[in-house]
Amino acid sequence: MGLRKAFARTLRRLTGILYRFPKAMRRSGRLEVSLLWKSSGCKYTCHVQCRDQVALDCHQNGAINGCQHSPLVQDHLNNNQSSHSDVEKEKELRTHLTYEEIRHKVEQYNTESRDHFKMTLNTNGMYTGFIKVQLDLRRPITVKGGRAGGVKGQEAFYLPRGSINTLHISSTNTARQVIEALLRKFTVADNPAKFALFKRFSREDQVYTCKLSEEEHPLFLRLVAGPSTDVLSFVLKEQQTGEVLWDAFSIPELQNFLRFLDKEEQDQICSITNRYNAYREKLEEAMRATGGLG
Repeated sequence: MGLRKAFARTLRRLTGILYRFPKAMRRSGRLEVSLLWKSSGCKYTCHVQCRDQVALDCHQNGAINGCQHSPLVQDHLNNNQSSHSDVEKEKELRTHLTYEEIRHKVEQYNTESRDHFKMTLNTNGMYTGFIKVQLDLRRPITVKGGRAGGVKGQEAFYLPRGSINTLHISSTNTARQVIEALLRKFTVADNPAKFALFKRFSREDQVYTCKLSEEEHPLFLRLVAGPSTDVLSFVLKEQQTGEVLWDAFSIPELQNFLRFLDKEEQDQICSITNRYNAYREKLEEAMRATGGLG
């Protein structure tokens, strides 16, 4: 009987995890959850009950699920295409900037900057400066803890979403190095490959988010865009692969997921218990007021 209860409890936990990660599939196999629905176009996956609430913008040969794009959607796709061309222009510009051009841009940047985060140009053409990165992490991270009894421990918790951190980097630092620097700053033990650096920019009253390649140089993008974070900002997110890479998680991390599920379960139990206790007290008080309770 005890084994059966333990199995049922484990099954409930796994079900909770699957609902948290809609596209929970094994990389090494073809097992898919029957509770999920997958689009035949872009392979987007969601819960079956959520299917009617999802509007997809995936396209094949200029169509969305067999339909032609509306002018609004087509304009949105054109903007995305132009943003890709802008990235290519930035890459091309990077290889053609002379020392004088860099010096001029650095001086212009420092003139427009409203804070103390200035850029400094070295004689060899390399420059240093500051970038601000907003944290937008939805899953808990594993942080290296202190030594308890001589054993190095780890703890998992949620970082506050929307918090902004400032890093001092050079023009040679890549997006991958920026991610690693952020993880070191918070003593995060997770694999850097789980995270990605995005740039957020505005165009024609629309806000776009674009993932940076690991070899792009964020400080160059900051220099070209200027100091205004309304024009360009950086965001750290989890990799948006569409799949949960279970092999990338260690056993302690998976155990931490179960701990969070247990905590949420207890919080829900306490919330419901407190609510009904409050109802009971009000009923008993009303009954005493009418003389119905001795």
